[in-house]
Amino acid sequence: MPITPRRRNKVKGVQFTIMVVGASGTGRTTFVNTLCESDVLSHKVCDSPETAHVEEGIKIKPANVELEEDGLRIALTIVDTPGFGENIDNEHAFQEIMSYLERQYDDILAEQSRIKRNPRFRDNRVHALLYFITPTGHALREIDIELMRRLAPRVNVIPVIGKADSLTPRELKAFKKRVMEDIDHYDIPIYNFPYDVEEDDEESIQDNMELRAMLPFAIVGSEEEIEIDGQLVRARIYPWGVVEVDNPDHSDFVRLRAAILGSHLGDLKSLTEDVLYETYRTEKLSRSVHSDIRDSQILPEEMATQSVRIKEEQLRREEEKLREVELRMQREINEKKQELMAKEMTLRNLESRLASQNQNSPY
Repeated sequence: MPITPRRRNKVKGVQFTIMVVGASGTGRTTFVNTLCESDVLSHKVCDSPETAHVEEGIKIKPANVELEEDGLRIALTIVDTPGFGENIDNEHAFQEIMSYLERQYDDILAEQSRIKRNPRFRDNRVHALLYFITPTGHALREIDIELMRRLAPRVNVIPVIGKADSLTPRELKAFKKRVMEDIDHYDIPIYNFPYDVEEDDEESIQDNMELRAMLPFAIVGSEEEIEIDGQLVRARIYPWGVVEVDNPDHSDFVRLRAAILGSHLGDLKSLTEDVLYETYRTEKLSRSVHSDIRDSQILPEEMATQSVRIKEEQLRREEEKLREVELRMQREINEKKQELMAKEMTLRNLESRLASQNQNSPY
């Protein structure tokens, strides 16, 4: 499915949702807590020997947190997926995640169909899915390929390598290359920081090219701070040295955070609204019409009525846009009228003064 580029935009106060998916031990929880600089997610308690063999299955756990990024207030929802990849058969996990994504689309579709909207309705559509790839150093596994390929039509998938410090710089570079080769080979439409050379400015194009070249992002997270050269930094200590989370030479964390919570937040929201949701909405309404036709004996005139549901919905949206244009034009006309009346009043006053001067003139 083609994903068209969008210009960046920032607005004051936005709601944004990120889903994190990955097998246990890939660093999802640490990443989220590092991203939000607070204990948003709790670490999994180690299983006891008696229950280690039990397959609990996947769980979908949303958590809300308030952040501020460069003056932008973000009501951030993190959707965690503990239990993914832990079963022998992960088909149920795929279906659970897909069902959650589509339920959010169904909720807003139902809300948009109401005559009277709910002013407190919360849009919980997922704008970005960070998929944590296990740092094997080899290539994508079958579960990685299947998950990203299935979910990409419903959400902006951004691949990341969790616990990237477990690989040497040379291993990491080679692993990144193989991952992107697999993504190209299997034609997985991930969010690859799209840009338009004809519409976007040079700075945006350069930024997107750099971010695209970093895919998949190599992530190192840490919830602890240590003192380095008199400053507290988030880092992980190893016998061979220190890995700093916010050091771009050690981790892609800073660039990823700046992109999803800053420069590309608006683009991710726009793509979700204008491309992914609209595609799902059209498919959903089409299936509804076709299902009605198959499941019942419908007269020709009834078939015609059902077949125009999609067009009616589209017309309703267009009418709303036209009403907004009409209101804007009406405001502009009223402003022009007021300006014209003010000019006419000024002209009449000037004419009156000139007439008075002519009458009082001795000539």
